[in-house]
Amino acid sequence: MRAFLNPAEICSFAEEAGAKKVLLPISKLLILGILAGAFIGFASEGSTMAAFNLLAFPETYGLGRCVAGVVFPTGLMLVVLAGGELFTGNTLMGIALVQRRINMRGLLRNWFWVYLGNLIGSIFLAHMMANSGLFNSGADLFGGVTIKIASGKVSFSFLSAFYLGIMCNWLVCLAVWIAYGAKDIAGKILGIFFPIWLFITSGFEHCVANMYYIPAGIMAKSNAAWAAASGLSSEALDALTWGSFAINNLLPVTLGNIVGGLGFVGMAYWFSYRKQIQAEQ
Repeated sequence: MRAFLNPAEICSFAEEAGAKKVLLPISKLLILGILAGAFIGFASEGSTMAAFNLLAFPETYGLGRCVAGVVFPTGLMLVVLAGGELFTGNTLMGIALVQRRINMRGLLRNWFWVYLGNLIGSIFLAHMMANSGLFNSGADLFGGVTIKIASGKVSFSFLSAFYLGIMCNWLVCLAVWIAYGAKDIAGKILGIFFPIWLFITSGFEHCVANMYYIPAGIMAKSNAAWAAASGLSSEALDALTWGSFAINNLLPVTLGNIVGGLGFVGMAYWFSYRKQIQAEQ
């Protein structure tokens, strides 16, 4: 007996998953969304803690991304295995939409409440980190790198952030796709680990991760020692605001994530296997 589903079977599984997700009550969507946001926040802060000394210098930046990528997949593992609703993974619900198992209103309802929950959970974790004292680690360099990461993320052009969002969720949804196809926990863990490691090492942009990264940087910059450790100019620090978070990063990255997950994974595989799925049904 096979320990995994083939791509056509995964597509059918994703359709069923989408049909079930749309039936969840708002209270459950919000709670599971908050949990998922916190899980991705834990992955974000943990990966930064693991690599901040490497990320601080150009000579070791690539190695730092690689080290951060080893830690970050834990976030999606917690979402998939412990339970949570993650906006980026839920872009695969588009398969259930085109199969007419759900309607657009149900899809947007799910996305809205899950996105809101992800935002609440991520910002809450950023608040706890900013008040935990952990940003003092490494002679304040952890706090400085947290600010530097956030500043970099609000400095992208709209098009750059959009493309980085596409490539990110292309890989994230492939991780979810492979996890759907694995029939045991070990297979799901391995299926999640490598695509997420690749996305973090590459430096792509994930809207839910950025719901932690940028608010954490905004909160951290109010501490003079951490701001000084970031090495950023006063102009760069002033440009790191809630407005630049929403407009310069969250909006284009979210749109890119939708295109990457819905288009390059969900619709690509649905188009490739739809006749086989319909014949089986």
